[in-house]
Amino acid sequence: MINFKEKFSQVMSGRYGMDQLNTSLFIIDLALIILNNFITSSIVSSFILIVTFFAMYRLYSRDISKRTLENKKFRKLWKPVRRNLSLLRLRIREVKTHRFRVCPNCKVVIRTSRKRGSRVIRCSRCKTEFKTHIYL
Repeated sequence: MINFKEKFSQVMSGRYGMDQLNTSLFIIDLALIILNNFITSSIVSSFILIVTFFAMYRLYSRDISKRTLENKKFRKLWKPVRRNLSLLRLRIREVKTHRFRVCPNCKVVIRTSRKRGSRVIRCSRCKTEFKTHIYL
């Protein structure tokens, strides 16, 4: 077992390894494999091979600077998606107690109580006051 660990560490020395983009590629690959079990398609199978090959290529690549730039671009694209998914999860979790409004000046999301009716909300970031109405 120790011999295997030493050989594996020798193989991986100088290689790029795992990052957020590779993790996402492997998750997409797993989802496509599960989908392909239900819908057998040659197009999905070929896409699985392409995604797997690209992920493995990135994993064993020795060009660390290029892989780092690829990961930076991916994280830049993923950040707003992740933020929106996080806000959606928060809205769903707190739908019974709170409502969310967006400040018209600085676009920050403000959490307010569920109490119905019109009210004036003051943004905590830019101190702008704006009027809003809670229906439900």
